[in-house]
Amino acid sequence: MAKTSEKYEVMYIISGKLTEEETAPIVEKFKTLIEENGTIDEMEEMGKRKLAYEINYIPDGYYVLVKFTSAPDFPAELDCILGITDGVIRSLITLREE
Repeated sequence: MAKTSEKYEVMYIISGKLTEEETAPIVEKFKTLIEENGTIDEMEEMGKRKLAYEINYIPDGYYVLVKFTSAPDFPAELDCILGITDGVIRSLITLREE
């Protein structure tokens, strides 16, 4: 029998070149998107941090970690939207252990 929902976590990094006013709507966009397609178990805005290495000449980024529960088909859609959103420079979605 197929599972109806799984537990995931997504970590995404928003360009450190953006201002707080430019960063907030991106965070809100993904918070809303996840809530519409599942439930947020935990959300942590880790803030601006130095990247281990520069990405497209950007030395720092705004880190956001969201733990959520959703149907197994949603993370692929989320990954696609993260990939085409201006300002998001890296993202990773993983399945959480129970």
